Amino acid sequence: MHVFERLCLVTMGHHQAKHDIAAAGVDDEAVIKRVLGGDADAFGLLMTKYEAMVINRVKYHVPENALQDTVQEAFVRAYRSLATCRKREKFKSWLGSIAVKTAYDWLRKRYRCRETSVSALSSDHHDWLENVSVQRSKDEYERQLARREAGEVLAWALDQLPPRDRMVLELVHLQERSVKEAARLLGWSVVNVKVRSHRSRKKLKAILDDLAVREREGP
Repeated sequence: MHVFERLCLVTMGHHQAKHDIAAAGVDDEAVIKRVLGGDADAFGLLMTKYEAMVINRVKYHVPENALQDTVQEAFVRAYRSLATCRKREKFKSWLGSIAVKTAYDWLRKRYRCRETSVSALSSDHHDWLENVSVQRSKDEYERQLARREAGEVLAWALDQLPPRDRMVLELVHLQERSVKEAARLLGWSVVNVKVRSHRSRKKLKAILDDLAVREREGP
């Protein structure tokens, strides 16, 4: 199977047993050398080995219906720029950064902040907002935050943020990665990520606070 045929199957679960077995003990540097030497199909071993990792990097930043295409695009980019991977013993880290940047590019291209209005929230979400805004008990407040609606309202609020702010907030505050690691994954400076991390959190809080106020005041 040619590497680009395999790219079309990534995340669909159509893995060949021989690739699964071989990938378990694959030597990244040796495989990269084979690929750069003309054995394009050998890249499939790296895809099998790191597919779960790439999916994990991407899934927090794009909707489920865009996950497959974004993961596929990340592997295509990695394949095409493989010669630029200077520290081949750190291929996993290099690939993870490509995956995050690919997800960020998806957000930049598809992001439509102003098209997502409060009307996109269901009656269940509005009921949850009303309940959480009047809670006085810490235990009850935390119980409300654990409900499904909390995650869905958060997802709506994240959609209101510009892509740069959203990426940093998701990496640092939701995935609890260090500022240094987030900077490495995005290819940004540590200072840039640190400043944007603080600002994006304030922006998200303002969005949620405004939503809660509107819910209390009614239409």
